[in-house]
Amino acid sequence: MTFSRQAPDSLPGTLPVFPLSGALLLPRGQLPLNIFEPRYLSMVDDALAGDRLIGMVQPHATGAETADDAAPVYEIGCAGRITTFSETGDERYMITLSGISRFRISRELDLVNGYRLVESDFSPFIGDLGDEVESTPGRDDLLHAVRPYFEKNGMAADWSELEELPDAALVTALSMVSPFDPPEKQALLECGGLSERCDLLVSLMRMAAHDPDSAHETIRH
Repeated sequence: MTFSRQAPDSLPGTLPVFPLSGALLLPRGQLPLNIFEPRYLSMVDDALAGDRLIGMVQPHATGAETADDAAPVYEIGCAGRITTFSETGDERYMITLSGISRFRISRELDLVNGYRLVESDFSPFIGDLGDEVESTPGRDDLLHAVRPYFEKNGMAADWSELEELPDAALVTALSMVSPFDPPEKQALLECGGLSERCDLLVSLMRMAAHDPDSAHETIRH
């Protein structure tokens, strides 16, 4: 799917956020979501009536998939634009967020219709808005690492299609679909560039394919 790139001066200073553990959205990535909680149905309604932007963030470990109103979240998330929307017969929304840019949370604001709102600072990540032309020397290592990792996790893939993807699309897709724990997902989000993200992805896959517990230690401090 293609969608219009966001101009830097059109990025909002405030952003509704959806805290969802283990859900990674990256710039130019596509994240399908099943929305059913009333507060997040309201969030989608409000976003559709405005700029259609929602920020995906991960909660710190809370023991729950979604964070409550007071649970702390990581300060870096990724804003996505609603590019597909459908409503089901049982009052759920099926949407797709297309990643625009990462952002840093400056501070949280008061709840709006039950959902969380933050002051968003996109300035550290303006590079996310550029054209997708970056390449990485780690591509071959990644293609070699992904097959045993997928087999270990019982995941199927169209290998010929994966091999045809440009470097950035390949790293983005594999980062988003791989079932890493939330801290690993957050580390992938916060990587400084494509090569750094590719190298971390290769390390996580290689270690998880041999020892699932060892992968977690690569990003813990």
